[in-house]
Amino acid sequence: MDQKRLFLAIAVSLAILLGFQWIVAPHLPKPPVRTAQTEETPERTTATPAEGSAGVGGATASTPQGVPKNVPRVKIAGHRVQGSISLLGARVDDVVLSDYKETLAPDSPDVRLLEPRSDPQPYYVQYGWTPAEGETVKVPDNDTVWTASADTLSAGHPVTLSWDNGAGLTFHLLLSVDDDYMFSVRQSVQNASGQPVKLFPWSRIRRDYTPQVAGYYILFEGLLGVVDGTLQETTYAKAKSQGEKANGIAYNAPATGGWAGITDKYWLTALVPDQAVAEKVNFRHIEDHGDHYQVDYVTQDAQTAAPGGEAMLDSHVFAGAKLVHLLDRYQDELHIPNFDKAVDFGMFYFLTKPFFFALDFFNGVIGNFGLAIMVFTVCVKAVFFPLANYSYRSMSKMKLLAPKMTALRERFKEEPQRMQQEMMALYKTEKVNPASGCLPMVVQIPVFFSLYKVIFVTIEMRQAPFFGWIHDLSQVDPTNVFNLFGLLPFNPIAILPILHLGAWPLIMGFTMFMQQRLNPPPPDPVQARMFQFMPIIFTFMLANFPAGLVIYWSWNNTLSIAQQWLIQRRTRLDRPSLARG
Repeated sequence: MDQKRLFLAIAVSLAILLGFQWIVAPHLPKPPVRTAQTEETPERTTATPAEGSAGVGGATASTPQGVPKNVPRVKIAGHRVQGSISLLGARVDDVVLSDYKETLAPDSPDVRLLEPRSDPQPYYVQYGWTPAEGETVKVPDNDTVWTASADTLSAGHPVTLSWDNGAGLTFHLLLSVDDDYMFSVRQSVQNASGQPVKLFPWSRIRRDYTPQVAGYYILFEGLLGVVDGTLQETTYAKAKSQGEKANGIAYNAPATGGWAGITDKYWLTALVPDQAVAEKVNFRHIEDHGDHYQVDYVTQDAQTAAPGGEAMLDSHVFAGAKLVHLLDRYQDELHIPNFDKAVDFGMFYFLTKPFFFALDFFNGVIGNFGLAIMVFTVCVKAVFFPLANYSYRSMSKMKLLAPKMTALRERFKEEPQRMQQEMMALYKTEKVNPASGCLPMVVQIPVFFSLYKVIFVTIEMRQAPFFGWIHDLSQVDPTNVFNLFGLLPFNPIAILPILHLGAWPLIMGFTMFMQQRLNPPPPDPVQARMFQFMPIIFTFMLANFPAGLVIYWSWNNTLSIAQQWLIQRRTRLDRPSLARG
């Protein structure tokens, strides 16, 4: 039975080690994805959301030829978003998030989410109409220059873009923005002609380059949405491969309600259609002088603008930071299904999101996410206190039983079956469960993983400081023991990527080593030596994990050491016969 306990402990340890190595992709910087830099022809005068060439793909592409850089614009002056709207093609293509900086540097620029087609990384939102089959209606296209009702769009001050096709139809886009990141859009057509007109309104988000993604298994970045209550996710690579097989369409489905868009780690651009109108949603990859990714909605039924009448369609577009409380508020106010799933809480959603709320609450009280993690750890320890107490008490008894176990092995080394029987009898007499030592580690796995998700994917943790040298809990500890924490003027990672070992991972490794010393050692020398290396292995493994997670693990180990030491001391006092052997 003792052998089974040891092998189970080894299996659990290796599961953690190998599992996280498999789940977490290499943390080294990845080169940006490049696409061929070719000259671009002007957009075709087509109004369908699927067509029309766009900017050259790739983060390093130069300004595309044929795309004017200086175009008339309407300024966006929201409380949390700045930028402008291009009157050429009616694109929302310049959005800057004024609450967030690219880096922690004092002179760091604000995060820019959307960019015009004339810039190296075109990313924009656009609205339009497609005539029904048989209609010969002139509709606005990519070269249409719209007229604006005002120079600036701000909260409480909407702007209407208008265009007259010269044949009795006037197209309007009424745009407004709230105090955060949600834009409201009303597409309408006034018909002053003598004939009814049928049109399909559409909206699209277009990304005309392949972005550099973090590359982690536990983090989704790409095209996503909720269709009929189900989350749909398509990576850039899958969009490209699926699109090549299906004329550019990677995913399509009828949809009434829901939402869809393109997500980065912390930022989201999402179309939110009228929740009562039947539409079709498409995820596309378009190869035209580079890679272009698109999410669009098209109404399933054509809208009819009667003579002297008007046809209109209301929708929203979100362009901003994926703040959990904000997404929840929009979900409730606008009845957007599962809008909070834009944050990749993962398969442990039922744990991860409550963990976030707990950490966010403690941070609101204390004012420091690092301290919030430590308070949260105390709460988790309190929840599992009875289980841990039982486990540590059993482990303490096992440690005190070690001399008797050694004696039994020596006495019955020629009779393995008799030795097992005597050991089982000893366990029963002393009321010891040899497998109980694994319980604290097993219950920690989902907690550890869920907390890792919270720290890694939520923007609230981004650039959240702790104390001392930790200025961002979502990033790795920036110190390195191999250059004496900055005293030596060289970067060890440039020599060998594995040579990164910060101060907090060292603290974690020390606490793990101390906790291991309190546990009963394996009787087999080979197994004992294997367990001695576990703190070293975990130290190097967690060196590339977010600092917040390493702080959690270190503090959790420290609490476990205190709890285990008290239990062992009480066990020795309560069971002096065991202590004497």
